[in-house]
Amino acid sequence: MKKCYVFPGQGAQSVGMGKDLYDGNPAARAVFDEIDDALGEKLSRLIFEGPLEELNLTANAQVAIFAVSMAMQAAAALDLTGGETYVAGHSLGEYTALGAAKSISVADAARLLRRRGELMQSAVPEGLGSMAAIIGDVDVAAICRDAASKTGGVCEPANDNAPAQFVISGHAGAVDLAMEIAKKQGAKIVKKLAVSAPLHCSLMEPIVNDMRREIEKIGWRAPACGFLSNRTASPMADVAEIKDALAYQLTHGVRWRETVLNLAKLGIEEIIEVGPGNVLTGLNKRISPSVNSYKLEV
Repeated sequence: MKKCYVFPGQGAQSVGMGKDLYDGNPAARAVFDEIDDALGEKLSRLIFEGPLEELNLTANAQVAIFAVSMAMQAAAALDLTGGETYVAGHSLGEYTALGAAKSISVADAARLLRRRGELMQSAVPEGLGSMAAIIGDVDVAAICRDAASKTGGVCEPANDNAPAQFVISGHAGAVDLAMEIAKKQGAKIVKKLAVSAPLHCSLMEPIVNDMRREIEKIGWRAPACGFLSNRTASPMADVAEIKDALAYQLTHGVRWRETVLNLAKLGIEEIIEVGPGNVLTGLNKRISPSVNSYKLEV
């Protein structure tokens, strides 16, 4: 049976996530300890004890979600090698997917995600940028153009998550106006996201070259299983292409809806979410109801 393991992005974090794994599973505890050592700090303490405001900072949230996701994989003793297995990740989840596919080491991925989060946070001072989810049958691209035009700020579609479910990103004032326009046009749900930087939009352009240099500092291997990229929503195996796609991802959106649709075309029969929360499972069921989608329980 062809399976795809998928890994969540920022927003899935919560204080206390993974604590039961750390306490009860030696393999999971080893992952947390390895990441603490790689960062030179007790990230695990922040994950388990908070405060939430500090955990939500982009520099912490990304690597924290990675840590919990990799610990869950270790606890379940998943073997993600072979031609019948695929992995994919939502935004930072791509790094988790590549870690699970042995393309990058746990320690290197943790350090890279910490640096990614720091760079993202530095691109736009906290409070000046934001992201929001818009759910409903509205023209998100047109709404973003309208909000950007009226405010003089950046407002762009960031993630195509599911049918009629998008995320927008940009300057806080422009995003706020886009939310109001979306409500007036009949959007069912409009919600600000718990992120501290405006990801996947042109405001991240100043950090792209810095991130490329960070990506080049570490050793990469070809994925040991199929890997679907956010950039193409399709399989990607060439290491140089993967590294380029990770940098490209900073300023461009996540094509999750297309990714899940392509999984069905590849003959995937099960999509298993590995990590905190179950947001991807809900999206996957909406996108491709014929594929069995569920959350890994460990």
